[in-house]
Amino acid sequence: MGHGGGGAMSAELVEQVFLPALGGPPPGGLTDSATVELGGARLAFSTDSFVVRPLFFPGGSIGDLAVNGTVNDLAMSGARPAFLSCGVILEEGVEIATVGRVAEALGAAARAAGVRVVTGDTKVVESGHGDGVYINTAGIGLVPPGVDPRPERVVPGDVVIVSGAIGLHGVAILSERENLEFEAEIESDCAALGGLVEAMLAVTPDVHVMRDPTRGGLAASLNEIAAASGTGVVVRERAVPVPPPVASACAILGLDPMYVANEGKLVAFVPRDRAEAVLAAMRAHPLGAEAAVIGEAVAEHPGMVVARTGLGGTRVVDMPLGEQLPRIC
Repeated sequence: MGHGGGGAMSAELVEQVFLPALGGPPPGGLTDSATVELGGARLAFSTDSFVVRPLFFPGGSIGDLAVNGTVNDLAMSGARPAFLSCGVILEEGVEIATVGRVAEALGAAARAAGVRVVTGDTKVVESGHGDGVYINTAGIGLVPPGVDPRPERVVPGDVVIVSGAIGLHGVAILSERENLEFEAEIESDCAALGGLVEAMLAVTPDVHVMRDPTRGGLAASLNEIAAASGTGVVVRERAVPVPPPVASACAILGLDPMYVANEGKLVAFVPRDRAEAVLAAMRAHPLGAEAAVIGEAVAEHPGMVVARTGLGGTRVVDMPLGEQLPRIC
């Protein structure tokens, strides 16, 4: 299970098994989506699979995830998401009413994100060989001229901005799966980020990189960017927005919110002279109202992420090995 967690074990699986078989990494590197040229247009292309359990959880469902997860991967390349495919694998015995609820959620999420599902496929597997419903979506979107977010563009001095409170999705899934009750109900932040990204790029197309910190959480995304850019990253721990219910739940469960999955947040590295304008644009959008500057890229300790604690010390924020919370998407 750790190989599916989005951490170091996932990276080893891709690098040691799949990339050699496929002829090495793609020209643009291993990012949330590939940017390709076709007929004079720059397109972003991405695919993702969703095996979350339970199918329905506070704040969303597998149908919402199947749309928003792929839409967000496209948006992290600066693209305007346009079209999706949808492959559905059903387990023998799952109720048609359940499938209908998933389909309705998927359709509503697509309409909210401004994309259309234009092709798909359905398969059924024997009872005991699935968890009711699995979904794969692939998507394409158009990358505007002058937009080129990728980790190699990060330079020392870049400001790190996160779009809002972290840890909500992972804790919401865990609480529903394990029947845990906390003082306040925690809902997933599952949302499509295309509109927020457009608001950021309207201020400046020169956003150096964006990531949606899903599996492995904020820590995994920051480590991936640091490694690919060859810069260090310093995070001010107290500046990272962690909702009190998430902080309490993580304290009880022995989890670090930095490693807990999100499904409606992004982290961006932007030039210092554009940071205030980008932050203001994010805060003016409903999905970025709680956006905050949490750190910066530095020349020191290249490839490493460190957090400055509230007590004045520092700690290394490592790449997660496997996954704290299995099956969160």
